[in-house]
Amino acid sequence: MSIQKPLKNPFVFLLPFLLFAITIVLFFSNNESYGDEIRYLGYATSLTKGYFSNPYPYIDLGNGPGYPLILTPFVAVHAPVIILKLLNSVFYYFSIVFIFKSLKLFVPFKFAIVITFIWALYPNLLSELPHVLPEIFASSLVAIIIFCSLSGLRKDAGIKGHKFLILAGFAFGFLILTKPIFGYVLLTMYCGIFLFWMLKIKNTNYKKTIILLSIAFIINIPYLIYTYQLTGKMFYWSSFGGNNLYWMSTPFKGEYGEYYRYPFSQLPDQIEGSVDSLKKHHDKDFEEMLKNPEVRKANIIDGRMVLDLSNGISQDELLKQIALKNIKSHPLKFLENLISNAGRMIFNYPASYTLQKPSTLGRLPINGTLIVIAFFCFIPTLLNWKKLDFSIRFLLIFGLIYFGGSLFGSADTRMITKVVPVILIWISYILNKTVRVKLKYVDS
Repeated sequence: MSIQKPLKNPFVFLLPFLLFAITIVLFFSNNESYGDEIRYLGYATSLTKGYFSNPYPYIDLGNGPGYPLILTPFVAVHAPVIILKLLNSVFYYFSIVFIFKSLKLFVPFKFAIVITFIWALYPNLLSELPHVLPEIFASSLVAIIIFCSLSGLRKDAGIKGHKFLILAGFAFGFLILTKPIFGYVLLTMYCGIFLFWMLKIKNTNYKKTIILLSIAFIINIPYLIYTYQLTGKMFYWSSFGGNNLYWMSTPFKGEYGEYYRYPFSQLPDQIEGSVDSLKKHHDKDFEEMLKNPEVRKANIIDGRMVLDLSNGISQDELLKQIALKNIKSHPLKFLENLISNAGRMIFNYPASYTLQKPSTLGRLPINGTLIVIAFFCFIPTLLNWKKLDFSIRFLLIFGLIYFGGSLFGSADTRMITKVVPVILIWISYILNKTVRVKLKYVDS
């Protein structure tokens, strides 16, 4: 009994992973911030002063307020950056616990432990632990959505199912505020499920899903009202869409669709706007890359055009116009960039103007295995689509829309991390239903 009792509580027997994460953060972190960390800390600082975006004309809506809201209490008391990084340990731990709890709903204990360990030791996840970035927090929200969706959408959920639907909706809503791309996942799923519900009005699964998605949307209404007041645009979650699409559409030789900063340091000093602040956060690696004449020639003109504009919204619109022009003029190159995007999300390859690094090899075994297994799982998934639990279908569509949408913006390995929990849950469900493995053979 003394051994079995702790095993019934995943918060207890998975606790070593919390200590493991804390160790990684303390060992690999320092009390400084750089890169995108500066932006999130800047948003959190703004929230302590009672606003999120800079006032007109310097409107800045690069990211949603979800993750900055988590950081704000700590920034308000001037907590050291290392404390903010240690928060990732908690989010990491919760993601592991909820992945295990989700797996236990439909697979045996030993199978659940194996898959949970795969997630806990996932290289992309561990690499994000020492950074003040929203990736691990977003992954924990996805894990909560998975568990609550599986619990709330199951046939025997009963009255308790409503509680899980509310929690799933809240987590989905906050995920959107953390990663704006999920806002468009929400809208796509909402339109699709509403159409199916209208065709089958008595279907309780569709009704439950609409409740979940509606709660997620309600969570976002205050922020959408705020962005509408700033921009006059409906459903405006982020001003980075144009930036991502621009780099994704780049038609130039040697560029494969990923984002890097504009060559600001090569522009005349008299160009005003956000140049000075952006120069301040310039990467040394990028300065080296600017020595490549092909980089400067390819993007310097577009960089001038964008910097002539004073706020992020105008820049966003211009970048979208340039991107659409690139796509229309070079559709095959855009298709090539889409494929490259998928490669970077999964294997961190290829990269523009960059020598390949041995670290890429670290992602090949786990991600390569996942992709192969996922490919084969699609066959029984399609053959048995109507027999699958509705919650699995819901999560699979959620993951596919996100993955597909991510291909249309400049993508890297951080993007795939957030959907890996969905992939693990789905392949676990399919393998448990279709495959029987015996490690020991029986003599004939």
